Amino acid sequence: MGEMTLVWRHLPRPLCLVTSTLRILEMRPFLSLGASWKSVTKLGLHTRPKMPPCDFTPEKYQSLGYNRVLEIHKKHLSPVVTAFFQKPLLLHQGHMEWLFDAEGNRYLDFFSGIVTVSVGHCHPKVNAVAQKQLGRLWHTSAIFFHAPIHEYAEKLAALLPEPLKVIFLVNSGSEANDLAMLMARAHSNNIEIISFSLPGFSLLSYSVDQELDPILLLFLLCRGAYHGCSPYTLGLTNVGTYKMELPGGIGCQPTMCPDVFRGPWGGSHCRDSPVQTIRKCSCAPDCCQAKDLYIEQFKDMLNTSVAKSIAGFFAEPIQGVNGVVQYPKGFLKEAFELVRARGGVCIADEVQTGFGRLGSHFWGFQTHDVLPDIVTMAKGIGNGFPMAAVVTTPEIAKSLAKRLQHFNTFGGNPLACAVGSAVLEVIKEENLQGNSQEVGTYMLLKFAKLKDEFEIVGDVRGKGLMIGIEMVQDKKSRQPLPQEEVNKIHEDCKNMGLLVGKGGIFAQTFRIAPPMCITKLEADFAVEVFHSALTQHMERRAK
Repeated sequence: MGEMTLVWRHLPRPLCLVTSTLRILEMRPFLSLGASWKSVTKLGLHTRPKMPPCDFTPEKYQSLGYNRVLEIHKKHLSPVVTAFFQKPLLLHQGHMEWLFDAEGNRYLDFFSGIVTVSVGHCHPKVNAVAQKQLGRLWHTSAIFFHAPIHEYAEKLAALLPEPLKVIFLVNSGSEANDLAMLMARAHSNNIEIISFSLPGFSLLSYSVDQELDPILLLFLLCRGAYHGCSPYTLGLTNVGTYKMELPGGIGCQPTMCPDVFRGPWGGSHCRDSPVQTIRKCSCAPDCCQAKDLYIEQFKDMLNTSVAKSIAGFFAEPIQGVNGVVQYPKGFLKEAFELVRARGGVCIADEVQTGFGRLGSHFWGFQTHDVLPDIVTMAKGIGNGFPMAAVVTTPEIAKSLAKRLQHFNTFGGNPLACAVGSAVLEVIKEENLQGNSQEVGTYMLLKFAKLKDEFEIVGDVRGKGLMIGIEMVQDKKSRQPLPQEEVNKIHEDCKNMGLLVGKGGIFAQTFRIAPPMCITKLEADFAVEVFHSALTQHMERRAK
């Protein structure tokens, strides 16, 4: 595709693209055409990093006033506080990697609506396909056939290895994981499903010369996976803010999260990432003692906490909500073998990692050299359109069909499938997987340099365009940076025009997952903003 892949983005202005074979690298600076957006507020005496140009002019906001929005929200919407920032943003319009608020301020979106906008906000091709389908047919339900679902199924199946070829279309990641749990139980005729956390752990596998840091133990006791917030998937989710005092999620068994930064074991070669932890080890490049010790804990759990036969094991290839946590190389491969020996099936939750975001591979499970029995996907599948899927083998699909006449009113509707097909086409045509690898690795290595400069940057990790920056009080203790300090850094980034996410059990990790269309120029801006925000924070601390 080379130079032609993103031509439509730059038609209104002169530009020069720097390209490498099948890769979008960066846009060189050019003169602005006088768009009506304005820069966000300046920060005290600090010079705000210069925001990269944008050729898009948003419409003028003419809807509800901010105070009226607050009034309606308080009166009629959920009282659960989910909005970022002391004064939540009132967003108005989006274009590719950019968002615009009601006041006309422009922001570089580096969280993608919680890792959901894959090819860019309001991507022209996806918009055009959606508008065309809107004028043709919105909804039929599964009682009739329509071409878009069959076209989409064929395209998606072609991207998955044998025998993962049977597709169930639903509407959200939680719904997909609900269905995957049902499939695992129907096929195995067992109930217990394992996911990552740690309600307790055995000391038997600790070597006598390994010191157990009480702060690490605190983290081990309360952190883990996120697989949804439905009544069923809450049993799999092991992040404290998503837990209730009431019983739920019956038949779900947590196991230790093999976190090589905060867990009891980890070293300098563990992760499938260009950036490793600050912890040291004496492992040879082709061996990992941390992986072996975490596998021993996994075996302990299987031998002491579940029945001899189990239904399955859920794992995100990289944990998202928990702060972009990566496991030791080889862990999932051995864990899958142990689960299958117990009669269970292995489920890869690709809700955040799929569709090329990790760069080196289209699916996260491929980075672990494993083949799951069930794959769940959502978020990036529809670039923000409500859509999700469960893909499995013919054998498992038949096991479910024998026990249940599964039906979903909106799953696989014509509009969703048309959008899904357009997203797949854009990922291929614009080589966005290659861009995730190229720009993601470039940005990850730049962020990693912050560890050397700032004591409060404990870990930088990730792969492709899924990056985590974990904040600590100091590198020796690895205690999490207090939430009020993290929030100030978060606000400063926003005030300089950069939107990032937060994750981890104490919201101590900044999550960076921009749309896959970003350029190196925008990556440079993000790093500059983050560096400036950290500098300001250290100055506040000194005072």
